[in-house]
Amino acid sequence: MSVLKLGIPKGSLQDATIALFERAGWKIYVSSRSYFPSINDVEIECMLVRAQEMARYVEQGHLDAGLTGNDWVLENQTDVEYVTSLTYSKQSRQKVKWVLAVPEDSKYQKPEDLEGATIATELVEFTKRYFASKNINVKVEFSWGATEVKPPMLADAIVEVTETGSSLRANRLRIIEVLMESETQLIANKASYADAWKREKINNIALMLNGAIAAQGQVGLMLNARRADLERVLSVLPALNSPTVSNLTDQAWVALNTILDETLVRDVIPKLKAAGATGIVEYPLSKVVL
Repeated sequence: MSVLKLGIPKGSLQDATIALFERAGWKIYVSSRSYFPSINDVEIECMLVRAQEMARYVEQGHLDAGLTGNDWVLENQTDVEYVTSLTYSKQSRQKVKWVLAVPEDSKYQKPEDLEGATIATELVEFTKRYFASKNINVKVEFSWGATEVKPPMLADAIVEVTETGSSLRANRLRIIEVLMESETQLIANKASYADAWKREKINNIALMLNGAIAAQGQVGLMLNARRADLERVLSVLPALNSPTVSNLTDQAWVALNTILDETLVRDVIPKLKAAGATGIVEYPLSKVVL
């Protein structure tokens, strides 16, 4: 039997990734004593790997596919197949940013001001290439963590990843440049992706994960309306595409089915009721596949 070796990011993305797989239909069971979680799919073998190392092991063929940020693919300059982007992170469904930050009261206003300065970061090689491309001479030091607390005593500036910027603000830092945006990617070993069975399996995983992401924050809505009221109902009903309208046994009535942002429901349902809709049912979604 063919088996796909799949890397699951260990660390800050681990819980969000496992939750995403569960919404997509795969239950991953992690033991504190093992780096090889079990999964309810006999065609997949999982391994927990740090996101920073994932691309290297995928490139080398130790894993057929894995999830990691494009930031770490770029940091390691690995040659892998990008299968799909998956915009989710540990806190939100937004891309993260790698930013150049300095103390609030610092004299530095732009990257060029940092000539001869010391930069602390976990993203060492990318940061070196970034400053070299601007012909700015800096010393880039690897940071083992708590990077935000290092300026101004241990470094002049930092290159750090942020989702909301709250941690930077809490440490009295200000951003002077965004180096890149990053999001989670499903990547594959190029030889594995050339294999017909593995390619189909990887693409199916991508399809279901994207469906689970698309369903986040969305709900389904079913309702009935008289044909005479249909135009008024449709005028207040937002839809992912066009709402599905079906005939009922009573030809004077139709049934509608649509998808909308859950934040709109509290405003839309009263408007639908006022427009003549009845039998309104809201239901949760686990996947939306377009």
